[in-house]
Amino acid sequence: MSAFEPVYDIVRAIPKGRVMTYGQIAKMLERPLSPKAVGWAMSQCPEDVPWHRVVDAKGTCSRDRHDPTGRQTQRKKLEKEGVTFDEKGRLDLSALRHRPED
Repeated sequence: MSAFEPVYDIVRAIPKGRVMTYGQIAKMLERPLSPKAVGWAMSQCPEDVPWHRVVDAKGTCSRDRHDPTGRQTQRKKLEKEGVTFDEKGRLDLSALRHRPED
């Protein structure tokens, strides 16, 4: 079992069209990680983990997992799930954030 499996379990539970932030996931873990460590976990996650549903604290996409110089794959996957972005490339975290801790 991977040391990142608890991260993957949280991410697998994010519903389509919703997102969580790296920091939000980091705080939920029984053995807390840094948001950067959660990002590292996402960069090497198994295929069944919807990595694209994890965004930064500003509501923007991360560097593209499949194209490190861009952010288009993540954005396209989220848009396919109905997520919209503003003119600055941000999504509305107040409306789209998944909050399993509530």
